[in-house]
Amino acid sequence: MKTIVFTGGGTAGHVTPNLALIEKLPLDEWDVHYIGTLGSIEYELIKACPRVTFHSIESGKLRRYFSWQNFTDPFRVIKGLAQSKKIIRALKPDVLFSKGGFVSVPVVMAARGKCPVLVHESDYSPGLANRIAARYADILCLTFEPEGGVKSTRSLRVAVTGTPIRPELYKGDRQKGLAFTGLSGKKPVLLAMGGSQGAGPVNDKLRETLPELLKEFDIVHLCGKGKVAEDLHFPGYVQYAYVTREMADLLALCDIVLSRAGANTVFELLALQKPAALVPLPLYASRGDQIQNAEYMAGRGYAIHLPQDEITSAVLTETMRTLYAQRRAYAIRMRDAKADGTQAILDLIFEAAEDQCVMRNA
Repeated sequence: MKTIVFTGGGTAGHVTPNLALIEKLPLDEWDVHYIGTLGSIEYELIKACPRVTFHSIESGKLRRYFSWQNFTDPFRVIKGLAQSKKIIRALKPDVLFSKGGFVSVPVVMAARGKCPVLVHESDYSPGLANRIAARYADILCLTFEPEGGVKSTRSLRVAVTGTPIRPELYKGDRQKGLAFTGLSGKKPVLLAMGGSQGAGPVNDKLRETLPELLKEFDIVHLCGKGKVAEDLHFPGYVQYAYVTREMADLLALCDIVLSRAGANTVFELLALQKPAALVPLPLYASRGDQIQNAEYMAGRGYAIHLPQDEITSAVLTETMRTLYAQRRAYAIRMRDAKADGTQAILDLIFEAAEDQCVMRNA
């Protein structure tokens, strides 16, 4: 029995790829553990997995802006490092896989030299946590093919793998999607989504444009927690704060997508060959990673990049019409893309764990 430790958290995007990998690990061959923070998104998602043992540590955020928490969080990180070292010593893992987020930093640091460390970066350019974690990694897995090629060093192996895709997304059923939404299926379906927290500016512009869009599309709107407009009623328009089990069916139902440009989302759409108009978070609200993701996808003909500040009702209507008219051409280009990295990453995990077992037995 081999032992693997997963870490990553802070957002669902740092956890769901780990879940995709966990689901594919042979039950009788792997003892699976997860290190995160108590009461966090990773805790909520992992506690539903009966085969995974969750270990909690302290964690602090490494901010690049002023906050009073900058004075206290370093002490939480130090405590988290000590806790991680204790857990790693007790478990003696054969391999550690980190998906990123600030909780992963002390875990990766603690595992360095104790077992092979694999770090996965979803975005086109790494965030601060993964830039730190990469210094302690043995293998860095990239979702995007970087410009200028891939460079490995003597101490760090770099591999372009794509990102793990949740297997349940491939099992969506259009008829179940129609039953869930109550839509007739007589019009093409536009799925609009802005992540688990929603996208306020995109929600507002979409709702403003509903009378025009609904002439041609039925619309399923995942608008985010607390962002459902209870007084808004149009035939062919349904809205939800968020969905979980029904997501695969909604993706099977839709013809085109309007979405933020988080890396996991864009690669899920790529794997499922769903043409999308991507509205990344603007620079004044992010570090620019979603803009890079959207530009990458648009540059390869997989999606349309629609900057948030350029959206008007007329622009949104014309963009969705164009996307639908060209949906087959988009799907053809997406068909040959390297999107689902589940097996490629599992192969690296299996290889690293086997090497570790050989070293221990030598």
